[in-house]
Amino acid sequence: MFKVITQHPDFIVVNKEAGINFHDEGELGSGLHSRVKNYLAQEQSNLQTKANNSEENTELVPELYPVHRLDKMTSGIVIFAKNLAAAQTFGQLFSEHKIEKYYLAISDKKPTKKQGLIKGDMVKSRRGMFKLLRTVENPAITQFFSYVLPSEKANKQRLYLLKPHSGKTHQLRVALASIGAPIVGDPLYYPQPDVKTPIDRGYLHAYALKFTYLGDDFEFTCLPTAGENYLAIQANGDFIEPLTAIKSPWLLNWPKF
Repeated sequence: MFKVITQHPDFIVVNKEAGINFHDEGELGSGLHSRVKNYLAQEQSNLQTKANNSEENTELVPELYPVHRLDKMTSGIVIFAKNLAAAQTFGQLFSEHKIEKYYLAISDKKPTKKQGLIKGDMVKSRRGMFKLLRTVENPAITQFFSYVLPSEKANKQRLYLLKPHSGKTHQLRVALASIGAPIVGDPLYYPQPDVKTPIDRGYLHAYALKFTYLGDDFEFTCLPTAGENYLAIQANGDFIEPLTAIKSPWLLNWPKF
C-alpha cells in the first residue's frame, strides 16, 4: 500500500499506491495515515524488544501529522511529520509555497496547448467536480510541460510534467481537463471509455519534492511503479527522453509568471 522512501528524526517520506484513501474508509479499510502510523508503531516496538531483549513492551503510539494529502486516485510521494514542531514547520513551508511539487500525468486526448500556464479560479460544479473559471481573484496556478509518447502502445498518449503553485482540491485534474486533456482513468473528469476492459488506475503521480528543512536541503523523486500505461511506456523506452529532462525537474527553465 506504501513504501518508505526515507526516514528523518522529524518526518517520514513514503510512496503511496494509487487507489488508497488518505483517511480510513470504515469497512473499506484503513487509510494511508493509519497504515504509516501502524508501521512506525511496529518499528518502535521491534526496536524496544531488541533493546530490552524481552517480549514485554509498553504500547507505543507514535505521533504522526499529515502535512499535505493526495487524492485517492493519485500515487506518489507523501510527507508525514513525526512531531508537532515539525508539522508546524512544514505547514509554514507549504503555506508559503516553499516546497516545490512536481507530478506526472498521462492523457490520450489532444490538448489545446502543449506547455505553459493554466490559471483561473476554481468553483464547485456537479457530482463532486470542480471547474476552472476565467477569473483570477484567488486562482489555481499550474505550469506544465508535455511530451509525446511515440510508441504504438502509447495510443496517442502524452506525458505531462505538472508544477502546481497553489494547493486547490482537484487542481491538476481540473487543469488538464480545462485544456481538453483529462487524465486517463480519472473517475470524475475522464470520459468513460467505450471498451469493456476498465482502465486500471487514474494516471496522476506525485513524482518529486524539493524543500529546505531547518537549513538542510532535501530532494526526492519517485517514478510510478504501477499502472499498465506507466509501465508500458517505461518498458518501451518512451520515458527516456522526458526523464533526461525531468530527472531534476527543479532545474528546468520554468517561465516566470
